[in-house]
Amino acid sequence: MPWIACELHTHTFHSDGRQTLRELAAGAKALGFECIALTDHNTMTGLQDKETIEREAGLAIVSGMEWTTFYGHMVTLGVTTYEDWRPVGPGDIHRGIARVHAGGGIAGMAHPFRIGSPICTGCFWEFDISDWNDIDYIEVWSGTFPSIKTDNARAFRLWTDKLNEGCRIAATSGRDWHSQERTEEPVAVTYLNMDEGAGTVTERAVRALAAGRASLTIGPLVTMEAVCGSGSFVIGDAVPAAELAEGRCTIHVHADFSVRRGLWSFPEQTYTVHVTGNNGVAAEGTVTADRPDCRVEVQAEGLRWLRAELWGTVRGVRALIAVTNAIYFNR
Repeated sequence: MPWIACELHTHTFHSDGRQTLRELAAGAKALGFECIALTDHNTMTGLQDKETIEREAGLAIVSGMEWTTFYGHMVTLGVTTYEDWRPVGPGDIHRGIARVHAGGGIAGMAHPFRIGSPICTGCFWEFDISDWNDIDYIEVWSGTFPSIKTDNARAFRLWTDKLNEGCRIAATSGRDWHSQERTEEPVAVTYLNMDEGAGTVTERAVRALAAGRASLTIGPLVTMEAVCGSGSFVIGDAVPAAELAEGRCTIHVHADFSVRRGLWSFPEQTYTVHVTGNNGVAAEGTVTADRPDCRVEVQAEGLRWLRAELWGTVRGVRALIAVTNAIYFNR
């Protein structure tokens, strides 16, 4: 299945953006994106010329909408009809999520720890969540050079905490892209491992993200495979308990430095790979542009999930460069 470079949080002048959908699509194409999601605030009118612009720009546009309320912003993807956000209050977000799911979409927390009112009305998440399994994903990286920002660090910890509690929630990045102003900061990409089955790109993107088949990066695309017993498992998979009898798994992490060639660059270096799970860092390794593969052994006892993290130096800062979504372990 191909990995598709996606930007999952964008706006046009139909809400508070300062760009047309045509300008957004052209700008995304120039940055190496193959797919964008249009997520205007509380409206879907910006999607009116979606098919025409897809053909012109040569990239896919996923339909979506950002529910923008006083109690939090929730990005919905895959919805094809407008779902009214106004009846939802701080104690009944689950009713809204149920409507999104019934319409074939998925729902995620946008920038949950960004400063809220009065600076950014409703940007800080205050909805009560009684069942975290209703949340499909958390936007753990928001904005450009996202991994060094403190509000994103809190969102990343929230995602980790929920994985530790047994929830299977995906992580995404989103630029929250409002205009075509140039930036010198690293741009994050959510790569989705889309199947080649039936349905529109929107439907396939929703399936990929709902299954947790996603990897986030400001540089190379990082993927992970776990070989446990007689089986091989990739990001988003759940390893059956029967495959854990040997007590160990081999983890293969691969960094593809060819993606979006020429659109990002880091100093030549040896990158650190952390294979991290509910028990902390389970194993460490290294990769370079010339040696992009890392294989490590991990103890399977007590494992509930694992992800791969790529660390290195960017703009003179030691930073998280890429992170995969999880492989899960059934018990």
